[in-house]
Amino acid sequence: MYYNRSNRRDDRTALPVDRQDGILRATHLLSMSDSLKIVRHELWSYADTQKASFFPRFFKTKQGEYGYGDQFIGVTVPQVRKVALKCSTLSEKDVIDLLQSPIHEERLLSLLILVTRFQKGNDEIKKHIASLYLKHIKWVNNWDLVDSSADKILGAYSKDHGTDILFTFARSKDLWRRRIAIVATYHYIKQGDATLALEIATILKDDTHDLIQKAVGWMLREVGKRCGKEKEELFLNLYAATMPRTMLRYSLEHFSPEKREYYMNLGKKRI
Repeated sequence: MYYNRSNRRDDRTALPVDRQDGILRATHLLSMSDSLKIVRHELWSYADTQKASFFPRFFKTKQGEYGYGDQFIGVTVPQVRKVALKCSTLSEKDVIDLLQSPIHEERLLSLLILVTRFQKGNDEIKKHIASLYLKHIKWVNNWDLVDSSADKILGAYSKDHGTDILFTFARSKDLWRRRIAIVATYHYIKQGDATLALEIATILKDDTHDLIQKAVGWMLREVGKRCGKEKEELFLNLYAATMPRTMLRYSLEHFSPEKREYYMNLGKKRI
């Protein structure tokens, strides 16, 4: 299934990670299936120390920040996707092991695999993967992990099996569950249905975290682009004056300069 890349530098083919003085160092593999060893070896062949140093700042991993404790090896999303394409036969246990990894790129790899299996699966498989996703939801714990999976798994599954979980998540104290709730509505928006997105946005319209403000603004913008600007404007006419500025600004990116100025002026006193 996998072959080592002979043209890769030896120092970029390290396997799992340990941290010492902020530098990623290789450690030995223990109690791991051969398939998972190969997958990790393939993923780690793309590791880049410069990116590994930059990503923790980008994803806010300092103490007190939203990504505190997350670890990176410096693999880009397109590279993770390349590896994911080769993982069709990886066992479910190995996929879950990746999802529970402290390494960010390994969790992303797992989620991309689950998305592919969900999209290709029958109803029984979709139900099973949605259940796995919810069971391991605490590992979907950074914005890119949410954005790469929430609409494609939970949003798609809720279309036929009920949206109660999304409303529960929208009212959660947990940052990532709230983001999952709003991003999951993207599945509906892409089908021209704005109703759920606007309902979840109403719950989150006063959220104080910028990651939720950005996500709500993003979904409102997509409502305007895909479902009709009039539907987005109905929401803005009600709440633009009190929405957080970040949320409002994101929601207006596709409007004309004059329309953006109009709505920003409605909310100009909002901090």
